[in-house]
Amino acid sequence: MRTIRRDGEHEQEIKRSRFLCALARVADEEAAREFIARRRREHWNATHNCTAYILGEDGGVQRSSDDGEPAGTAGVPMLEVLRHRGMTDTVAVVTRYYGGVKLGAGGLIRAYGNAVSAAIDAVGVLERRRLLVVDVFADYVIGGRLESDLRDSRFHVRDVDYRDRVRVEVALPEAELPEFEVLLAELTGGKAESEVRGSTVVDVEP
Repeated sequence: MRTIRRDGEHEQEIKRSRFLCALARVADEEAAREFIARRRREHWNATHNCTAYILGEDGGVQRSSDDGEPAGTAGVPMLEVLRHRGMTDTVAVVTRYYGGVKLGAGGLIRAYGNAVSAAIDAVGVLERRRLLVVDVFADYVIGGRLESDLRDSRFHVRDVDYRDRVRVEVALPEAELPEFEVLLAELTGGKAESEVRGSTVVDVEP
């Protein structure tokens, strides 16, 4: 799955109608509804404020609203763009200010879909990946060098703790765990221990 790089807004004009697409990263439905409500308050005098959002690690929560446009001509094509682009934890609100020229059903579908697609292109995307969280334990004698070597490697160091002994928290793809364990043994002469503590979701460059 993917998510947007940052919140943002993009505007298009089609046959004198203004289409403003606002995108936001959200963690749950409450946050999505709050964002939608805020946009509707900000653009209370708009002709329509149509919405779509996808939430969850597998994109399992999907909602859309045509907000008075003909059924299936706004929210559904907006949602379809989010699906097609593999987005999640993303909410889109397309605000339309009618310009006096009717677009027809096909024109509306293209306009609302293109508004979301162009906004995603404008703000950029990040890939969302699930990684293992591995704790590496070592004595102080080798801990500092180990931290430095791990930071210089392609594995992601998330945290370091120097209390009882050195603990380095690393995130990595599950498929790369054997390779990581080999590297760890090489760096420390087998004097470090590792333990898979769980997993986490991170956003990375596609």
